[in-house]
Amino acid sequence: MSMSGTAPSHAATGTDPALACPVAPVVDLVFSRWTTPILWTLHAHGRQRFVTLERRITGITPKVLTQRLRQLERDGLVVRTYHPEVPPRVEYEISELGRSLAPLFAHLAAWGEGHLDRVEQARLAYDADQAR
Repeated sequence: MSMSGTAPSHAATGTDPALACPVAPVVDLVFSRWTTPILWTLHAHGRQRFVTLERRITGITPKVLTQRLRQLERDGLVVRTYHPEVPPRVEYEISELGRSLAPLFAHLAAWGEGHLDRVEQARLAYDADQAR
């Protein structure tokens, strides 16, 4: 905050937004559209085949699931195991690095249980005010 009580602009300070908010890279990594449901499912159910993941995560397309799994494997959060059988079998599991996110998810779930009702009340109040 500046002396006037307003936050200085990025242009005025020359601060990289990632440095200004060190949580931003983590949010980008972990909370992209389908990442959290994939990690949650792998953590909760263990090693799974693609088709099982697809069934458990309703609404995700095979193309998007493939893309997200590849990115999560690249990021080190998911391990892909190829079994050279006939027919070939591929399984996915959460990595040790991915499992290290479990406390974060637990805290977020607890926050949601304790606060989402207040968020909903705030939304309803805001919408009612906007309708006037």
